[in-house]
Amino acid sequence: MMGLKYFVLCLLAYTGFAQDTSLDDLIADIFKTDPNSFSSTSPPPIISSTSKTPVTVKDRNEYESCGYQKECVPRWLCTNDTINTSGENIIDIRIDTDSPCKEYFHKCCDLPNKEPTDPVNTYKGCGYRNPNGITFKITGAMDQEAEFAEFPWMVAILREESQLNLYECGGAIITPDVILTAAHCVYNKEANTLIVRAGEWDTQTKEEPIPHEDRYVKDIIYHEQFNKGSLYNDVALLFLETPLDFKSSIQPVCLPNVGEQFDLERCFATGWGKNKFGKDGEYQVILKKIDLPVVGHPTCQSNLRNTRLGKHFILHDSFMCAGGEKDRDTCKGDGGSPLVCPIKGQPNRFKSAGLVAWGIGCGEENIPGVYASVSYLRPWIDQKLSLKQIDTKYFTA
Repeated sequence: MMGLKYFVLCLLAYTGFAQDTSLDDLIADIFKTDPNSFSSTSPPPIISSTSKTPVTVKDRNEYESCGYQKECVPRWLCTNDTINTSGENIIDIRIDTDSPCKEYFHKCCDLPNKEPTDPVNTYKGCGYRNPNGITFKITGAMDQEAEFAEFPWMVAILREESQLNLYECGGAIITPDVILTAAHCVYNKEANTLIVRAGEWDTQTKEEPIPHEDRYVKDIIYHEQFNKGSLYNDVALLFLETPLDFKSSIQPVCLPNVGEQFDLERCFATGWGKNKFGKDGEYQVILKKIDLPVVGHPTCQSNLRNTRLGKHFILHDSFMCAGGEKDRDTCKGDGGSPLVCPIKGQPNRFKSAGLVAWGIGCGEENIPGVYASVSYLRPWIDQKLSLKQIDTKYFTA
């Protein structure tokens, strides 16, 4: 009978915890607002509070001892009470009320062989995707969530305001101290108000296996012919105050050759932007991914002429298109994020073919999203990096 009572109490505790941490509550907590209240004019979400100077490499506290050859470690690292070194099946969020660990997300775990932290300055080459993530894998993902560090070049660009970090847009790492993004994301912004966050995945937690890194931006260069109305030449480079430390969760993406085409390729777009257009759309907590077909320039222009743009609309050469499938698209908040296409003959290796620029709505059938074409803009990128004496080896496949 006592066993039954204990089971009921545990079940009630677990049910209460699950209810207390519903997705709606998590979203409402991180964005400090009603998750259903976003509109095209709503303020950007708050990613986190931060001190004035972001850390270069986040301090990682030693795990607390809980007995001989035992440590309090994050639950995902502890399987059958023994440290998990393979990253397989690491899901267990039940709370042990009698646990000797102070943090309820921690569990007392045998530690026969302590794993070192992820080494820094480990550059393995550009564009390598981690399709199964690193350190753990999501089980039962149903909503296009990316794995942790699946796209290690992806960054969040934040704007510091009153000691809060407000999400602006996405970008991609191309060298340790240069980020590629869209000009419309950073146009007329002060460089010293922007922070680049690399290695981010779940904006709701700091308990990820490998911590993210924050860097202040020291300089912004955007295309001289950028048109803020039509978004022609929508490209910018952010130069960081201090370089990023490359590790398995932070790596650069490759860039395409000048004029390289990706028509009919199926490519990935990533971001934390809204899941749908309009006031019902919600910014995402966990990084999302979507695979999209690249649409040729003539076809895209023809399809866009069937929208409110009208039959005389001309798609500028600095753009490329992808998508046109129902409910599969990038959306508001994804601006500047990379569209990456596979490198032929090199499995799980990618080039940044485009940067999220604009669209007519989100996810409408036969209406592709429009991206800045990196291959078209590559000469400008090379010129600006050359002036700064930046080594191109980091983004060359």
